[in-house]
Amino acid sequence: MSVRTAEPDQSPSSAPQTGAELLVMQAITKRFPGVVALQDVSLDVRAGEVHVLFGENGAGKSTLINIIAGTFGPDEGTFHFAGTEMKGLTPYKARGLGISPVFQEFSLVPSLTVVENLFLGRELASLGLTDARAMRRRATELFDELGFGLDPDRETGTLSRAHQQMVEIAKALLTNVRLLILDEPTASLTERETERLFALIARLKASGVGIIYVSHRMPEIRALADRITVLRDGRFVKTVQADSVSDNDLIELMTGRKLDVMFPEIEHKPGEILVDVEALSVADGSVRGVNLHACAGEITGIAGLVGCGKSEVVRAVYGLAAISDGTIRIGGIPVDAPAPRASLSRGVAYFPADRGAEGLALTRPIRENASMSALDLPSFARFGILRLPAERSAIRAAMERLKLRPPDIERAVGNLSGGNRQKVMLGRGLTRDIRIFLFDEPTVGIDVGAKREVYDFMKALVEQGAAVIVVSSDLQEVIHLSNRVYVMHHGRIAAEFAGEDISEQNILASFFREEEAEKNAEAAQ
Repeated sequence: MSVRTAEPDQSPSSAPQTGAELLVMQAITKRFPGVVALQDVSLDVRAGEVHVLFGENGAGKSTLINIIAGTFGPDEGTFHFAGTEMKGLTPYKARGLGISPVFQEFSLVPSLTVVENLFLGRELASLGLTDARAMRRRATELFDELGFGLDPDRETGTLSRAHQQMVEIAKALLTNVRLLILDEPTASLTERETERLFALIARLKASGVGIIYVSHRMPEIRALADRITVLRDGRFVKTVQADSVSDNDLIELMTGRKLDVMFPEIEHKPGEILVDVEALSVADGSVRGVNLHACAGEITGIAGLVGCGKSEVVRAVYGLAAISDGTIRIGGIPVDAPAPRASLSRGVAYFPADRGAEGLALTRPIRENASMSALDLPSFARFGILRLPAERSAIRAAMERLKLRPPDIERAVGNLSGGNRQKVMLGRGLTRDIRIFLFDEPTVGIDVGAKREVYDFMKALVEQGAAVIVVSSDLQEVIHLSNRVYVMHHGRIAAEFAGEDISEQNILASFFREEEAEKNAEAAQ
C-alpha cells in the first residue's frame, strides 16, 4: 500500500513491526451526565492485525473509538499508542500520529466537492496559496489506487450514501495511516464494493497497519478478524482469537443470552394487492418503467446494487421522489401525486435508511419523535392543542412493545444507539392505522439482537395482514425475509423471484447477467 501523508509525520516513534503492540488501553472509564459509558475497559491492538470490536448498540464501542480518535479523553485509565502515553489527544493530533477513523456518521460538508472534503483542514499549498491542482491530482491518484470510481469535482451532497462512504474511507487513507478505525464501513456498500474494501484491508494489514473494525455482520467478522473484543453494557467481556470461537458463542458473549436463529419463520399469506406500481419513472431518471406490486400478508423484497434505483422506488411511492411517468395505486386507488402527509393518511409509512438526516430530530425526545407522524389525529391533538397525557401513554406503550432500553421516552434521541433509534422510528408505525410499511435499509448499523427484534416486528406486521416492502443491500436479509423479491439494475426491474426460487445464486446471477448484457451492448456499438 503506497498511501502517502499529506502533512508532516508527528509520530512519537518509528512505526512498530507487524505483531508488535500498537495500541494499549487499560482500565478505561468514561462518564457522561447521568451515564457511565465505559467502565474499566481494556483493549490492545497489534500492528498488522484486524481487531474487531463486537457488542450490542449502546455497549460502548463508539465511546471507545472516539477516545482513540481524540474526540474526548477518558476519565480514568491509561492509553498508549506506539509506546507513548496519550494525554490531551485531539482529533488533529491523532491524525498526525497516524490514527485515522472512519465513523458510521459521516463528517462531510455536502456543499463542498469531493476533493475539497478530502483536504478540508489540511489543504496543500504552493507559494502560500492553495494548490487546487495538486490536491485534485493527489485525490485522483488515491481513488485509482483504492479502486473507487469517484469524481473529485462532484458536489458531495449529490453522491449516494455508498459513494459518501468511499469519500470517508479515502479521507482516512490520505495520511500516513498506522491505525485505521472502521465503524460499520460496509453498511451502504454493495457486495462488489465490499470485496474491494476487504482487498484494501488485506493490503493495509500486510503493510503493518493496525485495524480496529466495528461490525455486526458475522460473515465480515469471519472474513477479516484476527482477534475479537466483546463489550457489553460499557464493560469488557472478553478478547478471543477469531478462529477459536463460534458465531453462537460470540452472540452469547455479546448479549448475555442465547440466540438460536437470526431470521424468524414468517407465515406469509398473500392477500389483496395494496401497492401496485405500473410503468413508474422518476424525474431524475433513477427509476425507469418499473412494474411491481406488494400484497397484504407478505414481505416483498427489493434487491440490487447501490445506485440501481431500489430506494427511489419506495421513496416515490411515499411521495419523496418526483414522478415523471407511470401509475401508483394504493389499495386499488390511483394516486396521482403522492405526498408524505397524504400517504400517512392512506395508511402508508416510510422508514428511511439515513435515520439521522431524514428520520429523526436528534435533539428532541423519544416521545416527540415517535408521535410526530400522528399529531393530526384527534387522539393526540384537539383544536390544535396537544393532548400530552394521551401522547405519553401511547408512546410509552409503543416503546414497551419494541423493547426500547432504557424506556425513558423523554430522553433525547441523539443519545440513543443505532438500534434504539430505529425502534423510535418503528414506533411511528404503531401510533396510527398503517397497512403498508416501506423499509429502506432497515438494519443498517444495528446489532444482531436489535436486528432480530426488527425482524420480529416485521413478522408481526405481516401476520396481522400488513404489506411490507423491504429495500436492502444485505442479500441474506432479503432472501430470508421475503416471500417475493424484485431485483433492480440501473433503474429497471431485472428479475422477479418467488418462493423457492429466491436464492443467493439466482439473485446474484441476475445482477451479473445484466452487467454482462450491458458490456456486450457497449462492445457492439
